[in-house]
Amino acid sequence: MPPAVYRPHQPLQRAGSYLAQERVMGVLCGFLRAKLLECQAQGLPTVAAEVIARFVGAGGKRMRPRLCLLGWMSAGGAGDHEAVVRVAAGLELFHAAALIHDDVMDDSADRRGQPTVHRAMTVRHQPDRPAATAARLGRNLAILIGDFALAWSSELLHTACLPQDRLLEVLRLDAAMRTETMYGQYLDLTAEGSPTADIGRAVQIARYKTAAYTVQRPLQIGAAAAGASPALLDALSDYALPLGEAFQFRDDLLGVFGDCVTTGKSALDDLRAGKHTTVLAVALDRAAPADADALRRLLATPGFGVAEAERVRVLLERIGARAEVERLIQERCHRSQRALSAAGLPEPVSKELGRIAQQATVRTS
Repeated sequence: MPPAVYRPHQPLQRAGSYLAQERVMGVLCGFLRAKLLECQAQGLPTVAAEVIARFVGAGGKRMRPRLCLLGWMSAGGAGDHEAVVRVAAGLELFHAAALIHDDVMDDSADRRGQPTVHRAMTVRHQPDRPAATAARLGRNLAILIGDFALAWSSELLHTACLPQDRLLEVLRLDAAMRTETMYGQYLDLTAEGSPTADIGRAVQIARYKTAAYTVQRPLQIGAAAAGASPALLDALSDYALPLGEAFQFRDDLLGVFGDCVTTGKSALDDLRAGKHTTVLAVALDRAAPADADALRRLLATPGFGVAEAERVRVLLERIGARAEVERLIQERCHRSQRALSAAGLPEPVSKELGRIAQQATVRTS
């Protein structure tokens, strides 16, 4: 059966989240196609537009556009929806920029089942350069390509044709999201290589690196595009922040116990880098001294590989860290559901947000 096609005359409220997201991707692909044609007309390299288009087309959950559209609907968004669809496309492009840069910082090999952008750029330039030079060029080009995505995501918001007062509020929330994401990445990088029993630090990283930019800000930005009140923005935040933390806690578990075929990422990267994740923080907090020492020794093993990773997983299970993080996920999701019940949102929006909260507890990718 061919995929459903979104028709612009269909109200987003009736089209369903899948069709609405299809419209977002249509806008994003059209925008990137226009960028490619601009480059061709000016005799400039087209590689950034081509690579970003492949990257966003390779998969992903499209969670941020989905939440942006639900935020718009929560504030009574109706009528002409082209502006909010463009805003949602901008959020997906910002996400692409963040992932491309994150993969460079982590030196990850795979993303969405494909080579990461810096690895792809390295391979592209290997035939005519020494290996080390090609690798350095690949990383540098990926940073630039991520910068293109970052700049273009901002352009999509600025050209969304929102009323001036709504645009200013959208831009305020967008600026907060960008700043929070960078602080979260800073906290993550500075804690890397030295995981401790500090669960509070792991939660702080989850809140700034993921909760705000994955759930809270996309919802609020969509609502602001429809003229939401401060009270509604606060209610959406009460739902979003615990859910965003649960989302990152699930990522932490998948980074250790996930199937790389399903997740599209290696299950070695987080452990090899010694990421200060909730699962490691909980393990070190709960472990007996002998188990804590064994865990630290394993993580510090030169050439950390598959065998060491399996021994770490056995330790984490025995200590009870995996079960405790599962409990933390459930606790955050229950808190999110309670906030949703108290928010008084339109029934279709409330149901969809409830489904999203439930999915965060069981997802495998």
